[in-house]
Amino acid sequence: MTAAEPPSEPTDSSPLRAKVLTVSDGVMAGTREDRGGAGLVARLVQAGFEVVASQVTGDGRETVGEALVELAEGFAGLIVTTGGTGFGARDLTPEGTLVVLDRQAPGLAEAMRLVSPLGRLSRAVAGTRGRALILNTPGSPAGAVECLEAVLDVVPHALRLLADQATEHTAQATGGRTN
Repeated sequence: MTAAEPPSEPTDSSPLRAKVLTVSDGVMAGTREDRGGAGLVARLVQAGFEVVASQVTGDGRETVGEALVELAEGFAGLIVTTGGTGFGARDLTPEGTLVVLDRQAPGLAEAMRLVSPLGRLSRAVAGTRGRALILNTPGSPAGAVECLEAVLDVVPHALRLLADQATEHTAQATGGRTN
């Protein structure tokens, strides 16, 4: 590429990119191990994602919202949170997420809730901010991975749509033309 050429847009063969946000006062304070975040990173890598960032923030609507805005800025990919989706007084991840979403994706949140009986207790939300897809998952390491796996099969398609990339649907609608 020469200096005059614009950077190319990602293609279907581009690696899927992801970021993980652990929401936990205990992990922030160093009194708890970040097993939920580590589990999500491992599962995303196993699924072929390049995890480009993993960070921790404290519980609370404002801290979660600010962290998500920072993570989504200029990012095209998946952002998965772990923690803060239950009924505890400081469990405000869904509220912080809702404040910063451009659009909600309730089908994804509903699918994640259906994977286990305890999923019905989750208040997690999903949606988009810019070209980032944001998913809330529980703080339990097993629950976080289980909820991610419930939607992982459709995430690449959603990310292609967010990036305005050709999909099988656009090819069918245009008779095979993708531009």
